[in-house]
Amino acid sequence: MNTSAAAQTTTPTVTFFEALKFWLKLGFISFGGPAGQIAIMHRELVEEKRWISESRFLHALNYCMLLPGPEAQQLATYIGWLMHRTWGGVVAGVLFVLPSLFILIGLSWVYVAFGNVPWVAGLLYGIKPAVAAIVLQAVHRIGSKTLKKPATAPVLWAVAASSFIAISFLNIPFPWVVLAAALTGWLGQRWVPRQFAAGGGHGAAKAHDAKNRTALIDDSTPTPPHARFKKLRLAKVLAVGVLLWLLPMGALILWQGWSGAVTQMGWFFTKAALLTFGGAYAVLPYVYQGGVEQFAWLTGPQMMDGLALGETTPGPLIMVVAFVGFVGGWTKQVLGPESLFLGAALAATVVTWFTFLPSFIFILAGGPLVESTHGKLQFTAPLAAITAAVVGVIASLALFFILHIAFKTGATGSFLARLDVAALTLALVAAVALLRYKLGVMPVIAGCALAGLALRLAGWA
Repeated sequence: MNTSAAAQTTTPTVTFFEALKFWLKLGFISFGGPAGQIAIMHRELVEEKRWISESRFLHALNYCMLLPGPEAQQLATYIGWLMHRTWGGVVAGVLFVLPSLFILIGLSWVYVAFGNVPWVAGLLYGIKPAVAAIVLQAVHRIGSKTLKKPATAPVLWAVAASSFIAISFLNIPFPWVVLAAALTGWLGQRWVPRQFAAGGGHGAAKAHDAKNRTALIDDSTPTPPHARFKKLRLAKVLAVGVLLWLLPMGALILWQGWSGAVTQMGWFFTKAALLTFGGAYAVLPYVYQGGVEQFAWLTGPQMMDGLALGETTPGPLIMVVAFVGFVGGWTKQVLGPESLFLGAALAATVVTWFTFLPSFIFILAGGPLVESTHGKLQFTAPLAAITAAVVGVIASLALFFILHIAFKTGATGSFLARLDVAALTLALVAAVALLRYKLGVMPVIAGCALAGLALRLAGWA
């Protein structure tokens, strides 16, 4: 027998410990938002390690794109689950988030403790316009993928425009916008199905066959037994998931009561986790409505600063909720004035738990169910409409951020006297760098931060 041919056809094996080391590494290098994180996983898992084939990777990704929550973290959870059962998925998903949580707790403490130091304030002054430009880039990126030509899909454009108006000017809560979009999609697939037909998207990516090496999970590899749908297994996973939600929520109620700050954070971010269709940018207006306007856990400018910190750390951007929790725990002094840091860290951890728990349940319980419906228009059309609504919602977020940087804090007088020309110029330069010259998020944030510091030191801002 030809030994080289045998080596080519031998299915590789990966131990749980080998996978654990990779997921830990991924947690520290997963910069660049969802697109960057997915690209890293594709390069490592498909092209280099060959743990999963191109088509199986894309199949998993398209599944995760249909779910609320951070798709990159869910993709890691999915592949870990496919390779090493439930604990494989749990380890992959947790390690994708954990380094970011620790880093953000540290950065949030520096922010609340030293944010008024002049040089720190100067850096933050420059970062805020960069954040506004990054959100504009998100509108362009998601809109270009979701919205076809207006003449081809006028319904999707109408959904996007209506969502923008509803959030920006009518103050309609985000959940109602999502429900209205879903209903529009469900009706639309019956009356104008061609407008909701999926495009190429992620699934149209060019296939790779890295050096013709057989992947651990190859195109012809049968679905493992633990990934096949079974009613009993579904019931068990759902029961455990509900228990993992009820126990900490019950403990918070016993400790603080239903109206306590940390209890309300747990309940609020559970709802947020179920509404994050389209990624972190889509749910940020909802987080703003609750965290700033309803509960006053933080201010609007602090929300912008938190988004900037989230952009500069590894892990999913939705981890900005940890910053919201930390600042809220600090502001509300949840463990008393003598334990500000511990109370804030506890709030950040609680928020992270309730935000990400649904993502694990979606993958571990719903994977086989959603896979069976993949590609069916009755299922995908409401999600296409929701994604179109997300474009409008993110546009409203961009408008909010631009208005916050457009005027000098505490300035009085005429419109031109209050206008912050330096901040708007930085935002314009950052937008051109991102959209025209395709620079990365990190260089743009770093450049704007240094420019903001220079402007403050020179007395021009």
